[in-house]
Amino acid sequence: MPLPLDGVRVIDVGTRIGAPFCAGLLGEWGAEVVKVEQPGSGDFMRGIGPFVEGYSLFWAVEGRGRMSATCDLHTPEGQDLFRRLAATADVVCENFRPGTMERWGLGPAELDPGLVFVRISAFGQDGPYARRPGLDRLGVAYGGLLHLTGEPDRPPVRPGVTVADYLTGVFAAEAALAALYRRDAAPRATRGRHGADKDTPPGPSGAGAVVDASLYGAVLRILEWTIPAYDRLGTVRTREGNRLSNSAPLDNYRSADGHYVCVVAGSDANFSRLCRAMDRLDLLEDPRFTTLADRARHGDVVNGIVAEWAAGHSADELEAACVAHDVPVATAYSAREIAVDPHFAARGDLVAVDDPVLGPLRQQAPYPRLVGEDAPTPAGAPALGAHNRAVWCDMVGLSSAELDDLQAKGIV
Repeated sequence: MPLPLDGVRVIDVGTRIGAPFCAGLLGEWGAEVVKVEQPGSGDFMRGIGPFVEGYSLFWAVEGRGRMSATCDLHTPEGQDLFRRLAATADVVCENFRPGTMERWGLGPAELDPGLVFVRISAFGQDGPYARRPGLDRLGVAYGGLLHLTGEPDRPPVRPGVTVADYLTGVFAAEAALAALYRRDAAPRATRGRHGADKDTPPGPSGAGAVVDASLYGAVLRILEWTIPAYDRLGTVRTREGNRLSNSAPLDNYRSADGHYVCVVAGSDANFSRLCRAMDRLDLLEDPRFTTLADRARHGDVVNGIVAEWAAGHSADELEAACVAHDVPVATAYSAREIAVDPHFAARGDLVAVDDPVLGPLRQQAPYPRLVGEDAPTPAGAPALGAHNRAVWCDMVGLSSAELDDLQAKGIV
């Protein structure tokens, strides 16, 4: 069965993570992705570690599943080539500073109006901060997440991965799919709630869209109740570490063998189950722990009791006891545990990608997947300009002589 985006062509003209990740997600749903890179240097991610014999493992993951064609967009010839390529495409993904594509004559207004043009930036395409430079950390900071991350009596701590870039890529891919659907969806009959026929909606619009996705905006969108609580209560939410002020017991408890095991037992039902797992039924009679609100008020006490229990057992023993009593539990996994856990293997969460430099390289599998359908393993990250001939000759229509001439001039 073909993947949903078979036949869709995406141009990735971004760098680093946000826009390329968006394009890569569309590629994992079947789109053909063409990455346009600067001749000679290529994407920034090619030069960031860790490395194996000079080859970036970061690039091996973020560059997978796409073709690579080089083109100097600073030159009129390169800009003309890009316009010709864009005329064959459905989606363009970019994350330059606002105004850069327009300066090159490659903004949405200069290209096919049917394109879905995904624009990722730190602060968005307009507003007083739009022209500021910005990377992931700024999105985490301005979006409000950095202020919430870490221990209450210590400075904020960044999340362990570039979460603003990845979140923005996901949200942007969602918006691109919605725009493609609006552009291309065929007319279809619909029925009302009680079975009454409705009018057939209009057919394909043919019009594309511009997606304006900011790093800070993606982070802001996931802030839960933070904004309405300030609006109505004047509450400024701040760091709580691994615990929550409104729920207990909940923490990452250190086990006897030095792991950290997350137990979430704030609800009455889960607390009762945890007491049975710990063989501490006496806690169910303690008036300090009768309700969730009671336990939250005595959070240090009840978390201390669980921490003492956890310290006397290995992580495996803690998990086994909690699972046996239906208590939500998970050990904080490193790559070492992920690599050998049978659940990851059973679900195919890791795949061996055939990297052109390193050969079979274990990586995260495409996610999510359609039930009953096999997701193809992504192609390995391409060498810089590996698909120049396929892109500029086969897709755009250059002759071999024209391509050779552009290569000699350093334009591709």
